[in-house]
Amino acid sequence: MRFPLPAAAAALITFSTAVNCQTPENESLGLSEVIDASSFVDLLALMSGECKTLKIAGQDFGCRTIAYAHADKGRVNFAVVVDDPYDNNHVVSFSGENGKRADDNSYELPIDRMLLNSKNRPKVDGLPVPAAQTSTGSCRQTGNFAAKKVNDVTCSATDNEGRKYELLFVSDGTPVSVRRIRQSAPSNQDPF
Repeated sequence: MRFPLPAAAAALITFSTAVNCQTPENESLGLSEVIDASSFVDLLALMSGECKTLKIAGQDFGCRTIAYAHADKGRVNFAVVVDDPYDNNHVVSFSGENGKRADDNSYELPIDRMLLNSKNRPKVDGLPVPAAQTSTGSCRQTGNFAAKKVNDVTCSATDNEGRKYELLFVSDGTPVSVRRIRQSAPSNQDPF
């Protein structure tokens, strides 16, 4: 199933703006813990290409669009719109804080939770709210948002219930669409 870029962007923005959660170790998060109304996505970068690998708890999927969403309090999500013929709301996100640029063309993000959304999730204001699973792992992005060129994004994480998540996304060469949604304090840690 292919999602047009505007529809994918809307899904990712909705998904990303609802998410900034805090969790104790080894605990699934409930609905009230997932939403933090005081946090806002301040930067969104949409990337088009192909998932060479997308494994969600042992199942293989495809994707064509991912997004980097940065919240003003520092949480970052690499959100993936999943090609799922049975669920138009299937979005997964590798989420973490304290990402660092190794150089101008490399960014690494430690993952502390996976955010899982589907058509069966509870809704707030009509929008599905993701389940959050405490996780460990990392994502690495090569390329540069300022140059609007990302080569690939690789992620690997395992949640507290032992489910594994893997992503290898390769750009199709289309320039990255970067949107500053809200002005925030600059950080030398972010990949833009």
